[in-house]
Amino acid sequence: MLEGDVLVVDDIAANLEVVSQVLEDAGCDVSVALDGDRALKLARMHPPDLILLDVQMPGIDGYETCQRLKENAVTAKIPVIFLTAQSDTQSKLQGFELGAVDYITKPFQEQELLVRVKTHLQLRRWHQQLESHVSERTCELQAALEKLNQFQLQLVQYEKMSALGSLMSGVAHELNNPLGFIDGSVRHVKTHVEDLIEHLALYQDCYPDATDDIKEDAEDINLEFLIEDLLKMLGSMEEATRRMKSMSNSLRNFSRADAEQAVPADINASLDSTLLLLKYRLGGNDVRPKIRVNRDYQSLGEIVCFPGQLYQVFMNILANMIDMFDEVAIASTETTLHQHPQAIFIRTSQLPGGGVEVSIRDNGKGMPPEVKTRIFERLFTTKPVGKGTGLGLAIAHQIVVDVHGGSITVFSTVGQGSEFVIRLPRDVEPIGS
Repeated sequence: MLEGDVLVVDDIAANLEVVSQVLEDAGCDVSVALDGDRALKLARMHPPDLILLDVQMPGIDGYETCQRLKENAVTAKIPVIFLTAQSDTQSKLQGFELGAVDYITKPFQEQELLVRVKTHLQLRRWHQQLESHVSERTCELQAALEKLNQFQLQLVQYEKMSALGSLMSGVAHELNNPLGFIDGSVRHVKTHVEDLIEHLALYQDCYPDATDDIKEDAEDINLEFLIEDLLKMLGSMEEATRRMKSMSNSLRNFSRADAEQAVPADINASLDSTLLLLKYRLGGNDVRPKIRVNRDYQSLGEIVCFPGQLYQVFMNILANMIDMFDEVAIASTETTLHQHPQAIFIRTSQLPGGGVEVSIRDNGKGMPPEVKTRIFERLFTTKPVGKGTGLGLAIAHQIVVDVHGGSITVFSTVGQGSEFVIRLPRDVEPIGS
């Protein structure tokens, strides 16, 4: 018994009836068409397993019908057997060149017809099975490749963050000792200076009639201004020490990137620490003025996360924006830069479901659609050779989506800037749980 759907095409009804009867008796499901146009419509709507096609038909003949079948993606792979009274070699060659798989001459022998139909139905089934197997293997290989790419990204991320974390932890440790000494010393010096100034004031009160030499020296050194400026300088030294300690804390927090357990962290503080580390880059340089940073923070409380890895996300996004501003500045005139001051806008807010949202936006040149759609792809970069690896935003995407179970979306319009919106849950499970 034969199994399969066969479309028989012939402009003579008697021929259709004979062929259909033979095939149906053998177990095939048969559909018929009296011309090429009807055959093409049937083949597109209900693709058969095999087509028996007459050559000589009114309208479009069998050759043209076969050619159109092979040109259509839906019907291109359906095997076609020509049924015709033309048995010359040239006619057969023409049919094979158009994509036919076999050629049966009329009048045909019933057994010959069935054997050839059976052969090509079996080949068709084997071909479909092979395609299915190849498709399954392709999907498996694609999935394996994706896992490999993810593993490579994780490896790059962890190695990079581990090395960077060790470096920053070491720097922070080395800074803490001299910072502690300077901080304590400045406080003592300030206290001693204040005591000396009070003692000097007491002298002035007790001995208001100073000698001419003392008066002249006080005028030469501008004693009143010196006292005022000395206190200001000591205050500035205290503030500088405080900022250095804050930077040391930022370095220490950043070094926690390779922690195996998620810990509570303040996202607003993480953003501020990242900005502090980038402060030298945000300042003005030879090609552009200072980049303005506008912060609009909502009180978020702490979320359970991997803070060191989120530092890297914020760092990559902000560093890319600064790079873009530098590129724009080099290509722009000084007048243009002053008319359109460069700025970064950072906003944090709580989500209705309990998570948090971080928006980092610039007013730069924006991205064309073809760049925006590929921005998180591994190894994709718009920077010149040697300036970018194409891993920064791919790793950022993995940290937010895979590690934290959040989302990161980019919105951008050419000439109007870009915005990265990061959404994070309030709690994340440890890696590997």
